[in-house]
Amino acid sequence: MRYSLNHAKVNGEHIFTDKQVLIKQRNKYLLAQFFRTLMSRGPIREMKTTSESAMNGQMKRNESAEAPERFEYLQTLVTEFQDTDSEEAKEQVLANLANFAYDPKNMEYLRELQVPDLFLDMLTEENENFVEFGMGGLCNLSMDPGCRDIILENDGISLITNHLSNRREETVLSAVTTLMNLTTPATCSQITEPGIVQCMLRFSLAESPRLRNLASVFLQDCCSQEQVRQAELQMQGVQTAIGIPLPE
Repeated sequence: MRYSLNHAKVNGEHIFTDKQVLIKQRNKYLLAQFFRTLMSRGPIREMKTTSESAMNGQMKRNESAEAPERFEYLQTLVTEFQDTDSEEAKEQVLANLANFAYDPKNMEYLRELQVPDLFLDMLTEENENFVEFGMGGLCNLSMDPGCRDIILENDGISLITNHLSNRREETVLSAVTTLMNLTTPATCSQITEPGIVQCMLRFSLAESPRLRNLASVFLQDCCSQEQVRQAELQMQGVQTAIGIPLPE
């Protein structure tokens, strides 16, 4: 199971978190303009057959025609980020790339354009918006197996874990969700090490329902009962994770 920030499941019950988009869309005009371009070819002409195979064929042709435009647009965004000296313009590009990372159709293009590496680089920036949009992009990319491998191969777990102490709730929510999506048999021991489990226990007591619910899902789905019990015992003594402040 892979996780998005709009839906979670705790104790067998479905919980829907705040529906607001977690990644701020700083440049909605560009998004709208792009989709208007894709639709400019007009409606699909009436087909002579209504068979399922004919409909599937039409859909594949439409997707094939759309693919070059998607890649070119994404490439334009990456080039703009590299060429501009304006931090505001970079933020707008990152926000757009992070949103496009939610669509599975874009994954291959984003990998080819090295966008996962770009998002990882943002986690070491001082600009908090860079960090937030980079983390949001990684959160979306982490649902794709190919992107997940890239994140893991580039020390992504450590970079993401460092931001569990971030003061921005959106960044922390994205970080927790990304860690959940990165959890595999090979990475489980690193992602559920005692300090992180203690951090999630503390988050599970937060005032924010979004953070509280997400931390509860992490503890339920990623940790064993013994890991949680040991972390609780350690928190009664030397609290190694309590230095992590709750996000604002």
